Amino acid sequence: MTAAFDHCKQLDLDCSGFFHRLRRKGGEGQSSFFGCASTRLQLQSPSADVREYACASISRVVQQTQTIPGFLQRDAVRKIGPLLLDRSLAVRETAAGALRNLSACGGPEVCEDMVREDVLTPLSALLRECCAGFDVSSSSTVKGHKHTVEDVANEAVNLLWNLCESSSRAVSVFNKTGLLDVLLHCLQRHSQNMELAISAAHCLHTVTEENAELMRSVNAAVFGVLENILFSTHTSLEYTLLRTLAAGSLWNLKSSLSPAQQSQTLTALATTLSHSLSLDAGQLIPELWRAESAHLTKETTSAAESGRTDERLAGPEVEEMEEDVRDEKMNGRKPNGRISKTRNDISDLLPRDRLELREAKALLSAQQTSLEIIVNMYCSDEPSDDEWEEMSSSDESEMCADGRSDTNSSLFSPLCLSAELHTILLNHNIPQQVLKKAEFPSAAALEICSKDLTWKYLLKKMQRVQCRALTCLHNILSSMDTEFLGGASGLQAVAQHLSSLVFSSAEALKDEEFLEAVTSALRSLLQIMASKNIPQCMTPHQLMSFCETASSCELLSVRVNALAILGITGSSLAKEKNTTDSLQLIGNALLNIAMKDSNLVVCGEVLDALFDVFADGDEAESAGKHINLLSSLKALQPGFRAKLRKEGKGKYSPDQLCVLDNMRINLKRFISYLENLQRK
Repeated sequence: MTAAFDHCKQLDLDCSGFFHRLRRKGGEGQSSFFGCASTRLQLQSPSADVREYACASISRVVQQTQTIPGFLQRDAVRKIGPLLLDRSLAVRETAAGALRNLSACGGPEVCEDMVREDVLTPLSALLRECCAGFDVSSSSTVKGHKHTVEDVANEAVNLLWNLCESSSRAVSVFNKTGLLDVLLHCLQRHSQNMELAISAAHCLHTVTEENAELMRSVNAAVFGVLENILFSTHTSLEYTLLRTLAAGSLWNLKSSLSPAQQSQTLTALATTLSHSLSLDAGQLIPELWRAESAHLTKETTSAAESGRTDERLAGPEVEEMEEDVRDEKMNGRKPNGRISKTRNDISDLLPRDRLELREAKALLSAQQTSLEIIVNMYCSDEPSDDEWEEMSSSDESEMCADGRSDTNSSLFSPLCLSAELHTILLNHNIPQQVLKKAEFPSAAALEICSKDLTWKYLLKKMQRVQCRALTCLHNILSSMDTEFLGGASGLQAVAQHLSSLVFSSAEALKDEEFLEAVTSALRSLLQIMASKNIPQCMTPHQLMSFCETASSCELLSVRVNALAILGITGSSLAKEKNTTDSLQLIGNALLNIAMKDSNLVVCGEVLDALFDVFADGDEAESAGKHINLLSSLKALQPGFRAKLRKEGKGKYSPDQLCVLDNMRINLKRFISYLENLQRK
C-alpha cells in the first residue's frame, strides 16, 4: 500500500523524563549548545552525569528547528551515536532521546542524513542488547530517577520508528538486519510495559507498509504475536490503541496469510476497528478529565497536609509543556493511508503518571488509526496524488497529446473492495461508525480541552479524527451502494451535515486539512446525488460564500473540489425551472476564477464545470446569454491554449496534460455549440 494518507501514526516525543532532568540541571537557553567545544567534550566526559547532561541539553535544543543545521554540520550524529552503547543506562536513554528529537524535528531530510551517518548500526546493537536484558534486573538510580532497560528501548524504538517513517533506506536496513524480531520482542512486553509495546506497534505498523522484502521474513510466529494482541480482552484505552495498531500491521501483511486465514483475520480486524470507533470520545474525554481532576485534587490536599510540594502540579511546568506543544513544528509524516500531511504539533510530552490524559490520547490515536486503516481498505493500489482529474464531460473519446486514449483519463483508479470484505465491513456497521466520527468532536470535549492547558493539545487530535473520518467517508461514498447509507433521505441528511460543517465557523474555513477532507466528501456525495436526481442541499448563497473562501485557499485540491461542487450543483439546477438567477451567479463565479487563477489544473476544472452547467436546457441557455458566456469563453480560449503549450510539459504530469488537452478540445467544441445556439 502506498502511504499517502498525514499519516495517523504520529511522532511521540515522550521525552518528559530527560526534559525534567534538564530543567533541574539548568540546561535552558542553549541555542548554540553544540557549537561549544566544551559541550563536545562533555559528550566524551568520563563522568556519566556530564554525558547525560550533554545529551539531555541537546535533546531540548534540537526542538528549535533553526539549530538543527548547525548540529548536522558539526557531525552531531557521529558524536552522539556511540553513546547509544554507553555503559550508563541514563546516558543511553538520553542519547537515544536526543537523536529521537533530532529525527522528529528535523524531518525526512534529517532522517536521511542520520541514516547516511550510520546511526542504525549502534541503534540496532542497542535494541538487541535491550531485548536481551528485558528479563534481567537491570536498573540504576541517578539522582532520584530510575532508568530501566525498557526505558532505553522505548526511546530507541521511537528513534527507529521516526527513521523508518521518513527513509526508505532505513526500512531497507531494518529488513537486512532482522529488526522485525526486536519489535516483536518489544510487543510481547505489553503486559509489563504498555508504553514500549505501543511504540513498537507504531513502528511495526510503519515498516510493514508496502514492504515486499519484509514479507519474506513473515512467518507464523509474527502472526501469532499480532493475533495474541488482537484477541486480548484487556479493556483499557491503551490496549484499544495497541489492538488497533496490531490490526493495521495485520492488514499490511494480509497477502502473507493463507486463504483459510484471511476470512477469520478480516473479521477480527473489522471487529477491532468497529470497537475502537464505537467508543464515544465525546463522553469519555470529559469523564477522564473529571477523574484526573479529582485525582489531582486529592494529591494536592494530601501534599499540603504533609507539607510536601508536588513538582508535577507546578504551574510553570504546565505552561512550558503547552508552549512546546503550541510553538514547535514537525515536518511531514506519512500515515498509513491515502493522505500526506504536515503535523503541526510536536508531541504529547505527557508525564507517565498522567494516566487519564494518556488514556484520552490513546483513545483518539486508536480512532484516527482505525479510520486510516479503513481508508486503506477502500483504496485502490494506485491512487492519484491529485484530486481534480476526473473524467471529462466530453461525450466522445479523444486521443491525448501524448497519443493515449482519454477514455480512462481519470487519475482516480476504480476503488477496489472485495465482496467478502465489503460484507464484513457492513456487518460491523463500519460506514455508520465513520459517519458518527465525521460529526466529532463534541462540544463537551472541546470545552474541556480548551480550558485546561495540559489537555489543550488534544484539540488537534480530535480535529484530526474528524478529518480522517471525512476522508474515509469520501472513499466509502465512491465505492458503496447508496442504499447502505439510507437511500435518498440518508444521503440528504449526510449532505446537510457536511454543508453545516463547511460553514460551522470562521476557524474551520482556515484549516486546510479540514477543508480538503470535507470538500472531498461533499464533492463525492453531491455527485452521487446528482446522478440519482436527488435534490441538492446547498443554497446559492452558501455556495457562493463557500466558493469564495475555497478559491483563495493555497491547497490546490480544495480549490479544485470547490469548483467541482459548483459544477455539480449548477448542473442539477439547470434541470429545474426558475433557476436562471442562480445559474448566473455560478457562471460568473466560475468565469471570474478562470481569469484570476494562474494554475492550469484549476482552469481545466473551471472549464469542465462550465461545460456541465451550461450544456443543456432553457434555464442554462438563458443564464449563459445574460453573462455573455460565449464571448467570455472565446476570450479565454487563446490564453488557455498558449499557456498549455508554454507551461504544460514543464509543470504538469503526463496524466494532467492528457486531461488538459481534452479540455482544450472540449472548449473548442463547446464554443461551436454555443455559436449554433445563437444562430437559432
